[in-house]
Amino acid sequence: MFMALGERIGHVLRGAAIGVAEAVPGISGGTIALVTGVYERVIASAGHLVNAARYAASDVPRGRGWTRAGHQLRQAHWDVVIPLLIGMLPGLLIAAKTLEPLLTGYPEQTRGLFLGLVLASVLVPVSMVGKPWRRVEILALVVAAVAAFALTGLPQATLTPHPLVVLVAAAVAVCALVMPGVSGSFLLLTVGLYEPTITALNERDFGYLAIFATGMVIGLSLFVKLLQWLLEQHRRMTLAVMSGALLGSLRSLWPWQSDDRDLQAPGDNILTIAVLFLLGMAVVTAMVIAERRRLNRAARDLTEETYEISQVR
Repeated sequence: MFMALGERIGHVLRGAAIGVAEAVPGISGGTIALVTGVYERVIASAGHLVNAARYAASDVPRGRGWTRAGHQLRQAHWDVVIPLLIGMLPGLLIAAKTLEPLLTGYPEQTRGLFLGLVLASVLVPVSMVGKPWRRVEILALVVAAVAAFALTGLPQATLTPHPLVVLVAAAVAVCALVMPGVSGSFLLLTVGLYEPTITALNERDFGYLAIFATGMVIGLSLFVKLLQWLLEQHRRMTLAVMSGALLGSLRSLWPWQSDDRDLQAPGDNILTIAVLFLLGMAVVTAMVIAERRRLNRAARDLTEETYEISQVR
């Protein structure tokens, strides 16, 4: 009983860490889920929920009942998902409250920190591709990087975001949860919706948040299965494209830039920004190392267990 309670508390803390990560550009919630060992169960549960919604929409109106939808709901790892959700909300709100004054008062220093976070997070999809890289994968990385560099150089919108833009951006950003190394909040940052979303969270703008939540539901329904399929059937190419998109998007986090996103030479606060940049790299690098150690331990334990079974036989 105490072990089960401790495990649930651990999932709540993991959820809080994922919530904080989703608010910070550069740290992927998917990466945190990987590091803490809940990634596969979260993704599997998301797939079951999408299936349940699809079966309910097709079966219930035809009088076929909830049998197939209920079966999918029972397959979800609720013992993991519910504690994670309980922890994610306060983690997200606390991070949002902390970040908004930093973004407003110290934009260059904040971008310097985020630049370090994102640059180091590229290690995740790159390392997941494995070795050796094929020419077509290198080409895909370069094309994705160039495209992302061009897109993130477009002037950021300063007007009140259109609801349709918010809807689409939320649908795309939520998919970052299933892609370790890709930050949903960073995607929002590149299209100019990061600060409006943070402000809406802090000011409890329920109209904006309702549109954003609707976009998240649409994104999960439409894209999760597709992304799962891509990672299963075209894993290396998908990860190569993700790596290139991250590298190209670093343009938007260069600390010294104009309001129109024109890059400028380094100016004031170089020392402070450099320290924050290195700090950001160190944080994500530590997470990557922790993940690799966990995977190595799991592989070693599996090998030892297999050996013991073979000895008994």
